[in-house]
Amino acid sequence: MKTRPYLAEVGLKPGAAALMREFPFTLPAVRSLARLALHPRVTFFVGENGSGKSTLLEAIAVAMGFNAEGGGRNFNFATRASHSALHEQLRLVRGIATPRDGYFLRAESFFNVSTEIERLDREGVGPRIIDSYGGKALHEQSHGEAFLTLFMERFGGKGFYILDEPEAALSPQRQLAMLSRLHDLVREGSQFLVATHSPILMAYPDALIYECGAGGIREVAYEDTEHYRVMHDFIANPQRMLKVLLED
Repeated sequence: MKTRPYLAEVGLKPGAAALMREFPFTLPAVRSLARLALHPRVTFFVGENGSGKSTLLEAIAVAMGFNAEGGGRNFNFATRASHSALHEQLRLVRGIATPRDGYFLRAESFFNVSTEIERLDREGVGPRIIDSYGGKALHEQSHGEAFLTLFMERFGGKGFYILDEPEAALSPQRQLAMLSRLHDLVREGSQFLVATHSPILMAYPDALIYECGAGGIREVAYEDTEHYRVMHDFIANPQRMLKVLLED
């Protein structure tokens, strides 16, 4: 299966060197961002909390024309302006093809996107947006159901999708369902950039995994990620791990 990327590469502009004492350029993951090749299908960004993976993904999304709080390309609202100016210093190498669809999912602000959909539909300008999400109000579903509705109903083929911790509201079973849906969309010509802590999602084959850490960004194999090792060791012998964690 040969896929052409919609976004092939991301890096820092030369002028960013003058900003290295300012946040978020102080983050090793950002500071070391010289030239990062992206997988034409799925690229994962993993790392500890605060490592910069979400900051980087947000900047890529804004540079690609998405709203900082998430949504499709036609969303333009701001509950609170909190994103960094990193997007202004990114150099993007786009592919030849143009995606037919696109979406930026931020787990932490999906509630705000759902509220904005209701507001726009109340104003009645154009077709109802919620119909592209299956027709049922997202606020009338559980957090996890709304997330899965987004993947199953809103996303389509030949799309460019940026997902920041999409597993946040999903049970392990629903993460498996999402993995299956992601594969369907990849086969239909979609490209994904995903920041995640989920060993289930990052197990997707034929993908790049970049680990953000104190040393910057480096490509890692699935089995070498801390997420996999910790989960594997815990499941293999939970009593041993609990003894270490809980003993006085």
